[in-house]
Amino acid sequence: MSTPANNPASRLVPNTAEVDYRILKSVAAYEQAQELVDRLSDGGFPVEKTRIVGTGLRSVEQITGRLTTGRAAIQGALTGLWFGLMIGLLFLILAPAAGWVVILLMTLGLGAVWGAIFGALGHAATRGRRDFSSVQVMEAESYDVLVEASHINQAARVANGQPMPEQGTEA
Repeated sequence: MSTPANNPASRLVPNTAEVDYRILKSVAAYEQAQELVDRLSDGGFPVEKTRIVGTGLRSVEQITGRLTTGRAAIQGALTGLWFGLMIGLLFLILAPAAGWVVILLMTLGLGAVWGAIFGALGHAATRGRRDFSSVQVMEAESYDVLVEASHINQAARVANGQPMPEQGTEA
């Protein structure tokens, strides 16, 4: 797990506590926040001075179906097919042109077989503690579009459809 001190991205993105940010607008949906930042960008505002911050975060897990050993094996086989295709293409690059169909079919077959085996064994190892598949997402109750305090007046003007003020003429 990466801590803020060890995270390379932290050098690019200043901590909110280190920079004075002000709320330009709070919206209910991420798409609304994204549209507002896009409007700022279209108006010529320096969008690198903005942030979209989700508040009231919660984890939502949508159950997508029952997971049996057979279904886990099928999912593993499909993943193995992709891996086999990748290995097969690598062999095709390095191998002579003769027999390329056989090489591709063998790697696809072996990938599918081993994927099915590992998928079934992986599911069996849970011993029935998780017999379902799911998709997990993070959701926020609302989103704040934050702008650095030194640019909040410019952002408000551009967000309201007014032209971007000239540098040095900001009131």
